[in-house]
Amino acid sequence: MELRQLEYFVAVAETANFTRAAERVHISQSGISAQIKALETELGTPLFDRSGRTARLTEAGVVALPYAQIALDAATDLRSAIDDLKGLVRGHLTIGMVTGCEVKPLFAALAAFHREHPYIELELIEGTSDHLIAAVRASVADIALVGTAGEPPEYLEAQVIAREGLVALVQPDSPLATKSELPLIKLTEYALVTLPEGTGIRATFDEACVTAGLMPDVALVASAPGAVADLASRGMGVAVLSESMAVAYPNLVAVPITEVGMPALLTLVWRPRVSSALAALLPHCRRAFGEAAPET
Repeated sequence: MELRQLEYFVAVAETANFTRAAERVHISQSGISAQIKALETELGTPLFDRSGRTARLTEAGVVALPYAQIALDAATDLRSAIDDLKGLVRGHLTIGMVTGCEVKPLFAALAAFHREHPYIELELIEGTSDHLIAAVRASVADIALVGTAGEPPEYLEAQVIAREGLVALVQPDSPLATKSELPLIKLTEYALVTLPEGTGIRATFDEACVTAGLMPDVALVASAPGAVADLASRGMGVAVLSESMAVAYPNLVAVPITEVGMPALLTLVWRPRVSSALAALLPHCRRAFGEAAPET
């Protein structure tokens, strides 16, 4: 039995889907299926019911899941203890960032940390906020900068970096460009360009529309803020982004969206169990963002 098999088992259990689990742990679907099958063979029983569209835990899988999570946590603690013994001479941290999001304070924190601990390997991964939150929970990422709607994600340590409203980005000659604000109900009369589902900005917008009983016309979806803004600048629709994102696109007019009811949050998240390497990184994040992250 190998730790990676337990990691893959937990990933499939949490996503209920072999394809999504494979994306989370960065291997092929056939690879994760083979490793799960090997684990099931060793244990002598199936861990998943594969008869439906989702991968559901069998009775044995339900029993095995907490033990697998304990084993993975113990492995993290072991690495942390060895890091302590070595004085953080070596190690590895995986940092997640929302696709296309360039937050310079985080880069500054990583640079300062690297100067102090040059033998700690840093790996950056990108994805949607939902993907990154799942990666942190599954120990695939150590810490991630994510967007969320209204509140930080449950069961993770979190440091809220910013609380923002949403804006509509329009061409200067658009009738909306002269507005001081734009009610949500008025915005939904237009074709929209948005970030994909699973991002904090999109979640904030979607939840506001559901609360108001509105059906927005999402004409185009792009994975990065720059692509969303570029499509809007070409007349493909009204872009929906956050206030801070809008600053990067002076060729468009940003109109605050009202009646949203909750802020879009930019948040650092990590697991409650903190490795020595991550404990050393957090103060750099605290200084870079100018707010006190929780002590560990």
